[in-house]
Amino acid sequence: MHVSRFDLNLFVVFDAIYTEGSLTRAARVLNLTQPAVSHALGRLRERLDDPLFVRQGARMVPTSRARAMVTPVRHALGGLQRCLSDEGGFDVDEAERTFVLGLRDGLEGCLLPPLLASLVDEAPGVKLQSMTVARRQLATELASGRLDMAADVLLPLPESIEHRPIMSGPLVVLMRQGHPLAGKLDLPAYLAAQHVLVSSRREGPGMEDFGLSRLGYRRNIRLRCQHHMAALATVMGTDLLLTLPGLLARQLAPAGSHLEPLPADVPGLELHLYWHRDQSADPGHSWLRQRVMAMLAEQQLSNPET
Repeated sequence: MHVSRFDLNLFVVFDAIYTEGSLTRAARVLNLTQPAVSHALGRLRERLDDPLFVRQGARMVPTSRARAMVTPVRHALGGLQRCLSDEGGFDVDEAERTFVLGLRDGLEGCLLPPLLASLVDEAPGVKLQSMTVARRQLATELASGRLDMAADVLLPLPESIEHRPIMSGPLVVLMRQGHPLAGKLDLPAYLAAQHVLVSSRREGPGMEDFGLSRLGYRRNIRLRCQHHMAALATVMGTDLLLTLPGLLARQLAPAGSHLEPLPADVPGLELHLYWHRDQSADPGHSWLRQRVMAMLAEQQLSNPET
């Protein structure tokens, strides 16, 4: 069949169902009724001669044909969206555009407040949306245009995903003021203490634990939580320790906290900014990309010890 005879809106519905795993949620995202989404899925099934999604409990699970389709479909939809975004170039004063950033918890708190503050007057029509994306889905989300850019550690991604280093520096240890180890933290004391680990994953070591394990050490994780806010509140009320990148620590550390260098030769954080190469020439994307990189560089210059 030729694409000129195909209703491309069906692929928009396909992508929403694949992402949401539910006809009801897909309808809500698309601002359609559930019968309309069901009808569109029926048409797509008929045209492609495949069920595409099979109901398992409350979820719509994709078939092998749907899994094979999703990346090229998202790439094509992202390309079309970028064509629309490129019309007329990018006038910062007049632009009405929402950029979606893939940021993890700590960097979100470090980057978004100063970034948005700088855009309030300069770009009044620009909006930001932050979300957490699983690393295995990062390339697909960037290729589809659903995600404009993302910041993460160095990852083995396809050549179509471009990246630049945006942040590097040593790890530090945050504790409450008056902590018994304040001013005298050494490696034996660090390993004997109890620790908080911030991670969006259910299990597995943190970045600092990989480094410690290479040296033959293992620390005692007393609390594993998803967000730095919970970790910081816990550290301020207990003798637990929180290890995190120095730049993030100096941005997020609450009053009454104390920082110590990590007493181990463990590699620090290196973050990269990722985007799809199709976005490189997009004037709006390039503008925001440069703003993000410049802002993080400025923060590191103002905190050279990080």
